Amino acid sequence: FFVTRQIYTGAGKVGAENNAESCDYQISQRADFLETEVGLETMHSRPIVNTRDEPHADPEKYRRLHVIVGDANMSEVANYLKTGTMAIVLSMVEDDFIDVDLSIDGPVLAYRKVSRDLTCREPIKLKDGRTITAVDVQGEFLALADRYYRDHEQAPWVRDVLTRWESTLARLASDPMQLARELDWVIKRELIENYMSKHALAWTDSRVAMIDLQYHDIRPGKGLYYKIEESDAVDRIVTDDEIAKAMYDPPKDTRAYFRGMCLQRYADEIASASWDSVIFDLKEGPLKKIFMLEPLRGTEAHVRQLLMESPSASDLLRNISRPSGSV
Repeated sequence: FFVTRQIYTGAGKVGAENNAESCDYQISQRADFLETEVGLETMHSRPIVNTRDEPHADPEKYRRLHVIVGDANMSEVANYLKTGTMAIVLSMVEDDFIDVDLSIDGPVLAYRKVSRDLTCREPIKLKDGRTITAVDVQGEFLALADRYYRDHEQAPWVRDVLTRWESTLARLASDPMQLARELDWVIKRELIENYMSKHALAWTDSRVAMIDLQYHDIRPGKGLYYKIEESDAVDRIVTDDEIAKAMYDPPKDTRAYFRGMCLQRYADEIASASWDSVIFDLKEGPLKKIFMLEPLRGTEAHVRQLLMESPSASDLLRNISRPSGSV
């Protein structure tokens, strides 16, 4: 799944690095830097899946799937597909539902091969000797997901992700350039090729590399992706107002709610906040830490009353020390 999902999650990259096979342009920014399937390292011998034991939750109950194979996306559609399809596949894995073997022979080299195949039609070899395209591998997972959700409850977003997934794969199989409004690597490729044609440039020109970088500038007034977005040349999933709201209003159904409300209400007395704790500095005595080891606790339903009864950080710490006030 990870080796082939880059066909819709890849951010696009000019050239090759890390002594990898040369190319003008490739689908994934990460492909040339992956060197092993599974491992602990992040700066060298980079694996597809990192096994560092940092669950950011109760270590007796949870493990974190730390995937470092993903590119940094600008496209809302690519981000949506990346997280949506991953959630669906994880649901199937947790329920032991996947009953087909799509194990790839040499995943690291296959990842680089897929990254350099801008047609999305080159076959890769499976461990059982079969050959199959990246699009068809993803199609197998999509078919499994369709079958899985015939008998399992669907979250509201699931059907939309499945529909977009299917449509995306169909167009990738036909002509990836049809996705020049949706996928980063296609949007960027079209942008660069148009610029090269206009100015008679080669792929090795420094201005081409500059465009590759500037596409990802997250400053709205500077980033090339945002320039394209302003011209209504890319598809969107959310509105600017929804993005602005999400920056300050946390989800109500996870521990993010408690953390976010603490930052809103007690910002001056918070020393730091992380996935699994909030640390308070009341300016007298040692720092105080509230642990949030359960991802699905600290929700609005769970802590709303506690927060209402705690106008100050000291009130919160006092109230949370009660048996009924833990997070």
